[in-house]
Amino acid sequence: MTTGTLTYYLGCPVWACDKWKGTLYTSTAPHHSWLSQYASVFGTVEGNSTFYGLPSLETVRRWAESVPAGFRFALKFPRTISHDLRLLNAQAETQRFLDVLAVLHEAGCLGPSFLQLPRGFSPHHLGDLAEYLHKLPRDFPYAVEVRHREFFDEASHESALDDLLTELHIDRVIFDSRALFSAPPNDSFEVESQRRKPNLPVHQSITWRHPILRFVGRNELERNLPWIHEWALKIAGWMKAGLHPFVFTHCPDERFAPQFARMFHDELTRHVEVAEMPRWPGEVEPHPPKQMELF
Repeated sequence: MTTGTLTYYLGCPVWACDKWKGTLYTSTAPHHSWLSQYASVFGTVEGNSTFYGLPSLETVRRWAESVPAGFRFALKFPRTISHDLRLLNAQAETQRFLDVLAVLHEAGCLGPSFLQLPRGFSPHHLGDLAEYLHKLPRDFPYAVEVRHREFFDEASHESALDDLLTELHIDRVIFDSRALFSAPPNDSFEVESQRRKPNLPVHQSITWRHPILRFVGRNELERNLPWIHEWALKIAGWMKAGLHPFVFTHCPDERFAPQFARMFHDELTRHVEVAEMPRWPGEVEPHPPKQMELF
């Protein structure tokens, strides 16, 4: 979303969510229309599906044709690369992923693709990360998310990581799950989310021009307000400094992710001049008038 020279990208973890019919999407929206309806509101999407498997290039071309100018796909590196092979001897798998990115790059809708490293990937493996990143083509934007606690030591390990990413013009993903872990879970979705999601320190490291915030909240959206206020102020400052942040809002029950994003955007407008969020297709679709009953 842009006003003048100030730009940021706001989105959700997915676009394929049946629970959004009737709110973000029209009530009868067919599956093939979801991406275009999603992209009429949001400027980016976190492509979690590519973590589990790659689509065909023809499918990716259809994605590119479904979004307006300025939209950005932020796809996740496949887990075969990051978790199974742990970046070693992954040339063939990486090339297949780069082929997908090339389609989006050519269409002008490629955002930073992020490499999410497993929890066991420690500073001891930093050399493997450096070797892998140095071999990536510089034409595409990238980001890295680490989950080993030693990368948050505010000392030599963290500095070495940040220096590597800064050298290569690669953004460091910021993962904030403080709201999620701020209280015991209230439902089965939050139980599962607290089981799966990491609970790590939040370090606002800026290593390149597109800092990425993955913001994990609660299903009761009002409980996320303290962190929404904090991040809106921070994101506004980054925008004023000439950065172009990406913000992805996660909820344990993904039905609430778009509303979470809208709450964040509304708060951001209090700190920096940005365009209003477009109206949601599901909230503006016409509904036929109810027929009066004669008896």
